[in-house]
Amino acid sequence: MKHVSLQLTEDGSHTLFNAELNETYHSHKGALAESRYVFIHAGLEQVLQDFDHLAILEVGFGTGLNALMTLGKVLEPTKARQQSGLAPLPVRYVTIEPYPLSAELIEGLNYKGMLPDWYAPLFDALHAAPWDQDVEIMPGFVLRKVKGKLEQLEWQGEPFNLVYYDAFAPSKQPDVWALDNFKKCYGLLEQGGLLVSYCANGQFKRDLKAAGFQVKAYPGALGKREMTRAWKLDPL
Repeated sequence: MKHVSLQLTEDGSHTLFNAELNETYHSHKGALAESRYVFIHAGLEQVLQDFDHLAILEVGFGTGLNALMTLGKVLEPTKARQQSGLAPLPVRYVTIEPYPLSAELIEGLNYKGMLPDWYAPLFDALHAAPWDQDVEIMPGFVLRKVKGKLEQLEWQGEPFNLVYYDAFAPSKQPDVWALDNFKKCYGLLEQGGLLVSYCANGQFKRDLKAAGFQVKAYPGALGKREMTRAWKLDPL
């Protein structure tokens, strides 16, 4: 991928810098720390309390970090379920990316060296999975990487209960943050579903409300004042 290079963040983990957009893929204060807080702590852990299954839509596959951290989070309850004789926690993970990374950039990322050893084969499997096909990464965890944009997504499968909205900032890719995309996300979510994003832009939150979401500010990651969580709930 042209104009993209590796950068270290303050927690020692890699992000990527897109020179064309003058934007990094993650917070310069920590790629791993940001993913854990915004998408796992503030998003996935909330949904795990509310649903007995997971159906996740990610806008922006990027380095695969959010998918990797999601796998790590669900692996523990899955192991516990298997030990109890229960079926694995079912997870469907659909991620959209119009500009997949090159193999060279993926190989340069240092996440495998910063995480427990058992993450390494999961990271490799995520990136080795072919695009636009269902792939079972581990028992019960089905990944589908969609090469394209959210505007082009035609989804006929089960509704989602969690959306990771992790595109570049609205100032860098305003088309991704258009109201119609939030209306689409609202329609793709089941009742009680959650959209979570690092972004706390005022227009973003107003557009989420216009799309039907109930929006609640949440303390931001790594020194940021706020991030955003938005639910599909019955009208108050």
